[in-house]
Amino acid sequence: MMLIEPSVLIFILVGFLAQIVDGALGMGYGVLSTSVLLSLGLPPAIASASVHTAEVFVTGVSGLAHLGNGNVERRLVLRLVVPGVLGGILGAYVLARIPGEQIKPMVAIYLLVMGVVILRRAFRRCASMPAPTRLAPLGFAGGFLDSVGGGGWGPIVTSTLLARGHAPRSAIGSVSLAEFFVTVAQAGTFFALLRWVHWPVAIGLLIGGALAAPLAAYACRRLPARVVMGLVGALILFLSVRTIYRAVV
Repeated sequence: MMLIEPSVLIFILVGFLAQIVDGALGMGYGVLSTSVLLSLGLPPAIASASVHTAEVFVTGVSGLAHLGNGNVERRLVLRLVVPGVLGGILGAYVLARIPGEQIKPMVAIYLLVMGVVILRRAFRRCASMPAPTRLAPLGFAGGFLDSVGGGGWGPIVTSTLLARGHAPRSAIGSVSLAEFFVTVAQAGTFFALLRWVHWPVAIGLLIGGALAAPLAAYACRRLPARVVMGLVGALILFLSVRTIYRAVV
């Protein structure tokens, strides 16, 4: 009965569009989904828990697809997974223990910053830099902020690797596969602490993401990345400002 409710159809649409974006750019599923959920009034911990529950399946499919297509650098995955998992668990614990009304403006501000980062990357060329050797801090920060903000692993980790000279194919593929393990740890921590996930939201996002997965690879080849990035950044900015306004007024 729940799966045919109009609200669930909205979450399916959100998951579908978010996965199209994520598949095209290697980032955006969590940030975009969480921004929409917060704008609809969900508490930050429940929004993040629901997004990460859906992402367990979506990131698994994405990671396997990249692995099958030879887009994964296994050594890079191993160096990101452990710190990413630790940061994700800590971030989930912090978010679950802080009252929603207190953390919601802070999460919205973080998402606002992510929107600015995405817009900046859409309209400027990043100079190539040597590939990073210290990946533990990057993985930890990406996992922590991904839990707290409901998204950010891709924008933080993928963007940094690309900006520092990693080949786009291996960076996106490796980060996507590593994200599966980080997401499993995050979802497990949220469930252990909250004992509840908003299942209509999680199932809707999961269905939408699964339906979009085959189209995401096609979108990655065809859609102009800068145009999509600009639209996503603008949408996240709008939703974040709306959430901040509702929290203050």
